[in-house]
Amino acid sequence: MDWQRILLIGSIVIVSILLIDEWGNFQEANQPVATTQQTATLATTKTVANSVIPSAVEQISADSDLPPVHNDAEEEETTNDFVTSSTSQLVSITSDKLTLLIDTYGGDIVKVSLNDHLDEIDNPDEPFVLLNRTEQTTYIAQSGLVGANGTDTAAGRPIFSSVQNTYELSDGQDTVSADLQFKQGDVLITKRFTLTRGDNLVSIEYIINNRSQDNWQAKLYGQIKRDSHNPIETSGMGMKPFLGAAITTDDVNYEKFTFDDLADDDLTTIGGFKTSKDGGWVAMVQHYFLSAWVPNAEDTNNYSLRKGKGDIYLLSFTGPATNVAANTQTTLSSSFYAGPKDIDRLEEISQYLDLTVDYGWLWWIAKPLFHFMQFIYSVLGSWGWSIIVLTICIKAAFFKLSATSYRSMANMRKVQPKMQAMKERYGDNKQKMSEETMKLYKTEKINPLGGCLPMLVQMPVFISLYWVLMESVQLRHTPFMGWIHDLSVMDPYYILPVIMGITMWVQQKLNPTPPDPTQAKVMQMMPYFFTFMFMWFPAGLVLYWVVNNMLSILQQYIITKQIEAEG
Repeated sequence: MDWQRILLIGSIVIVSILLIDEWGNFQEANQPVATTQQTATLATTKTVANSVIPSAVEQISADSDLPPVHNDAEEEETTNDFVTSSTSQLVSITSDKLTLLIDTYGGDIVKVSLNDHLDEIDNPDEPFVLLNRTEQTTYIAQSGLVGANGTDTAAGRPIFSSVQNTYELSDGQDTVSADLQFKQGDVLITKRFTLTRGDNLVSIEYIINNRSQDNWQAKLYGQIKRDSHNPIETSGMGMKPFLGAAITTDDVNYEKFTFDDLADDDLTTIGGFKTSKDGGWVAMVQHYFLSAWVPNAEDTNNYSLRKGKGDIYLLSFTGPATNVAANTQTTLSSSFYAGPKDIDRLEEISQYLDLTVDYGWLWWIAKPLFHFMQFIYSVLGSWGWSIIVLTICIKAAFFKLSATSYRSMANMRKVQPKMQAMKERYGDNKQKMSEETMKLYKTEKINPLGGCLPMLVQMPVFISLYWVLMESVQLRHTPFMGWIHDLSVMDPYYILPVIMGITMWVQQKLNPTPPDPTQAKVMQMMPYFFTFMFMWFPAGLVLYWVVNNMLSILQQYIITKQIEAEG
């Protein structure tokens, strides 16, 4: 029996399953856009003049969108005057990287545009919108104060004021800030948003100026509020990229939750997933992009991931209680990231946040491959050529191992006439055929596994590179040459998939024909199957396979000719 061929077919089937499982059409869907002129009409904040604020537990009902807060013994009941308003204004703040739209009701970020990433490659005037609040979708970043003197309660949230509606980073400036203010009795609360040139990290500060004669206490919270809409158009032929929540815990560096996970009855019964951690982060992950709250690394923060009302999911953190003595001032701070999965920047922001660039279980191979490809790009300045050079380097690293595999295949091809003669001689006597085949292998010094095992050793590297190319936001809207205007989407004219299919067919002709008719038919169908499947793959991935196949053909052809010349 041809064990080599069986293992080879099994390997191809495994690779095919993995490719199909990771496959998706990665063209971003159009999202409704809220204009900066939009005025949000929101629920009226209830007026409670000189009344007692409920305890922290009483403030947050089971159906509230606010994060769960446990009552602390040191929290006190104090008074609070709410501003009464039924409407709020929208304030925009713009840097070279981001444009935020902030609702003065609660001071929530209701829209984030990424200024250096396009929504569509053919429309250079429309930036990619990551967060947005429209009639069709909800994806916003909330933050506030809860606890004894918290401004955010089940009764309502504060209406901030701003001296202007637009803030923009000027030439020569490194930062731009927008201050929103709210007066809580004798306590002046300033919520400051700061953007930095060249960065997607937003600094959010609550400056508490306690002008009263009483102690003030509250907890800072941050929350991502999102529905389950998928911003990626996908085909039914494959799995879509991961979309959902992610968090780091003391037990698991990177833990993922789909929307279905958060909606699971067992999890909703206990109020969702909860954990505490020094520092940490909580994120909403999608293909190429993410948003994440990153609280103070020195604080012990409580995290909650849960399903809210209807199709709403809430990912939140709550910091420790902060006391502000009478006639003193304190600042509570946190950070919010909204942008691409830039592995280098994410590593700097918080430990394990870079794992949101999901390379799968082979991340320990994929991550060095990406950094090497990034180095090649720094030299060549082209991601397309970087893929080609990286493929050549990987092929060179496995040159001797591949040579062993191709030499074994060439030897198998050399004895094909003898194998055919044995088949005709022994007919249906499988036992005798197997015995004579093993004798032939021993006489000709052929290892039947020699062609397959080296390929299996290389497979983890090839799969890792596949994940690297699939997750690299650097390929999004990146042209290469000629007709390839975007390496992250499929070849519009199917030229690369057809070339890939041809190279695979040529490779097949250089391999020995399986003696078993069924195996032979399966192998003959492989080039057509892969060509069809690769028609919907991103052009960057297909480019890698084409180059790899061409190099394999060249190496295999040379070795086959050498074996045939040896007689």
